[in-house]
Amino acid sequence: MAQFDTIRSAAGARSAEIDAGLRAHMNKVYGTMSVGTLITFVAAWAIAGLAVTSDPSGAVAQISNDTYLTQFGYSIYASPLKWVIMFAPLAFIFFGFGAAMKRLSAAGVQLAFYVFATLMGLSISSIFLVYTDTSIAQVFLVTSIAFAGLSLWGYTTKKDISGWGSFLIMGVWGLLAASLLNFVLPMFIQGYDPSAMRFGISLLGVLIFAGLTAYDTQKIKTTYLQMAHSGDQEFLGKAAIMGALSLYLDFINMFMFLLQLLGNRE
Repeated sequence: MAQFDTIRSAAGARSAEIDAGLRAHMNKVYGTMSVGTLITFVAAWAIAGLAVTSDPSGAVAQISNDTYLTQFGYSIYASPLKWVIMFAPLAFIFFGFGAAMKRLSAAGVQLAFYVFATLMGLSISSIFLVYTDTSIAQVFLVTSIAFAGLSLWGYTTKKDISGWGSFLIMGVWGLLAASLLNFVLPMFIQGYDPSAMRFGISLLGVLIFAGLTAYDTQKIKTTYLQMAHSGDQEFLGKAAIMGALSLYLDFINMFMFLLQLLGNRE
């Protein structure tokens, strides 16, 4: 009996240790993601501020009655460089993070994530030219509330939602294909109005990334529980950053699609 009590006590202590480790791991995931999100929006706001001016002297182009593009703004929004800026985050995801995970320490991967967050801020900075500041703030708040609820559900639910993964990833590729098609069709079909298809893409985008938020949260939790026994702190550190990246992308994409649906244009 004494031996059984000893085993049960040891098992309980091990379970408590894993629970404490999981809480620390998730805190790191959410903390890293939050810092990355803050970097993105501060960078976007600062870059947009450098891109426009109300002083017509020295401005390159006029975009509204009292707003003009600076030379910097023209370079990133109107010159061919805009395509590089638009697709740079995607290239960074596919090529940069794979190499970082293999070659860099956990601290190095975290730095790479913050560089990516800054690059994403540059890529989406035009939202401050297209939408009002008030609507951006309102949509950010709505996204934050929805994200928190979905992520909490993904963390606490007993239901196994791992089967959602392949379906949701297929949905993301479908969104990319539909967006590209909607961009190209006006070049070939005279009078084509992309607004209706854009609305449908935005609505589907919100639903897909809402599902991915819950799915990725459960996946992060499951990965930790599977790997906690290994004691490889370096791997777990990198896993936390990659988890933060997944949730960060879910948040940013859900925000952008909601902004297209709910945002008030300048």
